[in-house]
Amino acid sequence: MAEVVGGLGTSHVPAIGNAIAKGLQQDPYWKPFFDGFIEARAWLKRIKPDAVVMFYNDHGLNFFLDKMPTFAVGAAPQYNNADEGWGLPVLRPCRGDAEFSWHLIEGLVGDEFDVTTCQEMLVDHAFVVPLQLLWPEGDAPPVVPVAVNTVQHPLASPARCLKLGRSIGRAIASYKKDMRVLVIGTGGLSHQLDGARAGFINKEFDMECIDKITANPEGLINYTVDDIVRLSGTQGVELLNWIAMRGALLGRVSKAFCNYHIPISNTASALLVLDNEAAEARRAA
Repeated sequence: MAEVVGGLGTSHVPAIGNAIAKGLQQDPYWKPFFDGFIEARAWLKRIKPDAVVMFYNDHGLNFFLDKMPTFAVGAAPQYNNADEGWGLPVLRPCRGDAEFSWHLIEGLVGDEFDVTTCQEMLVDHAFVVPLQLLWPEGDAPPVVPVAVNTVQHPLASPARCLKLGRSIGRAIASYKKDMRVLVIGTGGLSHQLDGARAGFINKEFDMECIDKITANPEGLINYTVDDIVRLSGTQGVELLNWIAMRGALLGRVSKAFCNYHIPISNTASALLVLDNEAAEARRAA
């Protein structure tokens, strides 16, 4: 039986990818950020995930405003990266697991989620930067991408995203293969890239979100999308990916590590690592 062994939330701004490409990890500006991942990588070596489910948001590489699904799940043996215009180097394809993907898709549809299934899928910095940070040697396990719309309104509510994660958590727990699964949510936290509030960061709200995602995710579901935009900026709605990640952790959750750093490219950068006692998840499924 598969089990969710942990969850992880991390920022994904393209400037991180450029810093990696230029070898700036020890630069004074970047060092506090990159040093936060040393402990996270040590944690990964301890939990040894066989697969990853990643909640992220596409920035126009695979979907655009004319066709923007609320939720899309990859069902491919590999996922190609491509030039998205940030000057980031194009990386080699990321491994997928189509059989595992279809199992999750069947679980989601069974729970009445109308997801878009993608047997070919381009993945951008929101997907590949976290993999670079966590597996810098390029040895990440197979990944199932779950794209959440955070661009074209109306967006799914925090409550809906929490339910999405819980549905995936149940589907993972019902998968017949022995597999240790890590669930990742990427993006944010608070930031706004344009308009009168460009550069907006709300540390107080970010810390509240980190605390609630750890111990009380239901404490976030009364926020509307408009509330999140007001409190964390236009792009702060990437918090929805973190909420979905937390929903997939159906066991007893505890914080293993957290790092918060301002600023990274006008973004409140955060890293949250969560242990999940997956035996509890099987009983909850």
